[in-house]
Amino acid sequence: MYLNKAMIIGNLTRDPELKSLPSGVRVASFSLATNRVWKDKNGVKQENVDFHNVVVFGRQAEIVGQYMKKGSSMLVEGRMQTRSWDDAATNTKKYRTEVIADRIQFGPKAGGAPYTPATGSASSAPAHEDEKKALDTIEYPEEEINPEDIPF
Repeated sequence: MYLNKAMIIGNLTRDPELKSLPSGVRVASFSLATNRVWKDKNGVKQENVDFHNVVVFGRQAEIVGQYMKKGSSMLVEGRMQTRSWDDAATNTKKYRTEVIADRIQFGPKAGGAPYTPATGSASSAPAHEDEKKALDTIEYPEEEINPEDIPF
């Protein structure tokens, strides 16, 4: 059995580049940066950044091109693929490893404000006082819950 699966959560390092194949299928390419932080054997904090090339096709490519920009957070699920070509200018063989995305998911908007689909923007406070109160409080039942009462 073989498995080729990649899952990356990172920030876009540049605005997505949107193109079309001769067949009309849209293609978006971009790069995600992932950070890794650790302490070395002396207890000094170290940080490393990795850059991942990503390619996405079809409707998802159009959505990425429309809504994502440099610095945006994104989760990408897909497969790894390495392609090669001969560079005529240097007369050498070039390689590029990419994640071919099957599924994408946008991360939180900058500033941590939630995305509201109705307005298409982020809001930092609920529109109504009732909504704010409902979000701030959780009412738990006073009686103890019996696990046998759960229907599944």
